Amino acid sequence: MNKPINSTAFTRVESQVRSYSRSFPRLFDRATGATIHGTDGREYTDFLAGCSSLNYGHNDPDLKAALLAYISRDGIAHGLDMFTDAKEKFLSAFERHILKPRDMRYRLQFTGPTGANAVEAAMKLARKVTGRSNVISFTNGFHGVTLGALAATGNGKHRAGAAIPLNGVTRAAYDGYYGTEIDTAELLAQQLADPSGGIDAPAAIIVETVQGEGGLNAASPEWLRRIESIARDHGALFIIDDIQAGCGRTGGFFSFEGMGLSPDIITMAKSLSGMGLPLALTLMKPEHDIWSPAEHNGTFRGNNHAFVTATATIEKFWADDEFAEAVAEKAAFLEARLQEIADAHGTTLRGRGMMRGINAGSGEAAAAICKACFDKGLIIETSGSHDEIVKILAPLTIAPAQFAAGLDILETAFAREMAAWRTAAE
Repeated sequence: MNKPINSTAFTRVESQVRSYSRSFPRLFDRATGATIHGTDGREYTDFLAGCSSLNYGHNDPDLKAALLAYISRDGIAHGLDMFTDAKEKFLSAFERHILKPRDMRYRLQFTGPTGANAVEAAMKLARKVTGRSNVISFTNGFHGVTLGALAATGNGKHRAGAAIPLNGVTRAAYDGYYGTEIDTAELLAQQLADPSGGIDAPAAIIVETVQGEGGLNAASPEWLRRIESIARDHGALFIIDDIQAGCGRTGGFFSFEGMGLSPDIITMAKSLSGMGLPLALTLMKPEHDIWSPAEHNGTFRGNNHAFVTATATIEKFWADDEFAEAVAEKAAFLEARLQEIADAHGTTLRGRGMMRGINAGSGEAAAAICKACFDKGLIIETSGSHDEIVKILAPLTIAPAQFAAGLDILETAFAREMAAWRTAAE
């Protein structure tokens, strides 16, 4: 039986802006792999994974050992953007194992510690490079909640939190927004080609290949290639926000691998450090690296502890194809299981790779399913315009037996709650 937390410190001291704790009102104290332990003695399988910040699970022993060794020798923890051995090792590992095998040439900019910081840098750089101000983003996109990134975000609740006008962004329709019969890329191309189309010449087009918070909408490679060509046709930079979909979540290290895309700028964060430590990155093609020193900075852009674990992550998981192949097998298993659930209830599957979800039809139904899962020891959350998508973000390293058991809980909760909603509707 789940026991609620006894401490009143959270309600007495912490801001009411907190959100995940409302869905999971328990006190947790440790975690390993895909399991979170509560102080009540219960174990919970984690299908949230820090909202894709823990792709390699909690406290991977090799990453933990690397960090402990670094700390024990008094390695530099905070270095602004000074040269440190931890940063040098990360840059070398990223170049050797990530960029060179993919024939990619990019400069790496360490921004503040969050994905929003990386997006702010990307949009600011695109405006500096092109001399333009307008950025095109897409319906249901989520890029962060600082003001620049928030302007590019579609979610109305988050936008309302700004309490001021959010300018400098034009919204276009994402792939499939109007259904499969309407090519939204061609709609954008037509509007941009029309001098009276009403869209100012863009500095950039920013897009997620899979919309994490927007409902796990997955764009087709063909649509993404067309969006990139539109950016090229109009002198705009093409930005891929890979913050939630990257680091193996949707297949390769980057979510767009094998699609024939060559973005001018890529933003990364979340699982980049491999262990949940704050680390964000803006990659830009060398010709776009026109920053003057400290023109865009941040006090915590030199998180050396994160450099250490990120380097260990790259060397452990991305030095060859073995990990990616294992993730592909799990992704195929996940797709098959979720398709069975979706078919049983006449609903649809969303997402790609290990970034998947099922449309429960309403936010209320999805919330009930997630609550039922939590009662049985599974942590899982929602996504979408109305929070109607039950979203699965299990660690990529989860053991097959635990993965299957978690999906069994989901299947049972889905069947029970959907039946209850159908009965209530009748």
